[in-house]
Amino acid sequence: MMADFLSQIDSDWTLFLDRDGVINKRPPGDYVKNWTEFEFLQGVQEALKILATKFQRIIIITNQQGIGKNIMTLEDLHLIHSRLKDEVVKNGGRIDAIYFCPDLATKPNNCRKPSVQMAEQARRDFSEIDFSKSIMAGDTLSDLQFGQHAGMKTIYINSNALALSESNYDESFKSLIEFAKSICAND
Repeated sequence: MMADFLSQIDSDWTLFLDRDGVINKRPPGDYVKNWTEFEFLQGVQEALKILATKFQRIIIITNQQGIGKNIMTLEDLHLIHSRLKDEVVKNGGRIDAIYFCPDLATKPNNCRKPSVQMAEQARRDFSEIDFSKSIMAGDTLSDLQFGQHAGMKTIYINSNALALSESNYDESFKSLIEFAKSICAND
C-alpha cells in the first residue's frame, strides 16, 4: 500500500534529491571527479521529465567530500553539475538548483547531510519552499535523516538493495523512475 502523502503531491511541493546513487551510478569507494565518470542510472532521465510536471521545485542536495579531500576541484564539480543540468533539460526534465557540501566528515559543524544546512539555504533562495510539503529522496541513511530532520517526507531509493529499518523512511522504491511512475498512478 502506497503512503497517503504521495496522492497529495501537487505543484506546491518541492522534491529534494540526492545525487550519487539516485541520479547517477555511485562509484564504489570513489567519487565522480569529472563528466566522463558520470553515468545516469537507468530511467532517471524519464523520471526527471515526469517529476518536472509534478513538483514546483526539484533540488539536488549532495555531499561532495572529494573536494575537501583535494581529489577534485570546485571547478570540476561545477562542470559536472552544469552538464548534468543541460542533459536533464535536453531530455525534458528540470533541476532548479544544486546544493553541495565540500566539507570533510571530520570537520566540526560541517554542512554534510544529515545536517539541514543545505535545505535551509534552499529555503532562503526559494522562499516558497515548505518543508512539510517537501520530499527527500535518497539512497543512504544520512539522506533520509536529512529529510526527517528538516520535517520532510522521505523516500528511500533502494537501488543497492540495502536493508534499512522502515522507521527511517516514509516510502521505498527501487529506483527514481519507479517513484515517478507511482506518483503518476495517482492521476
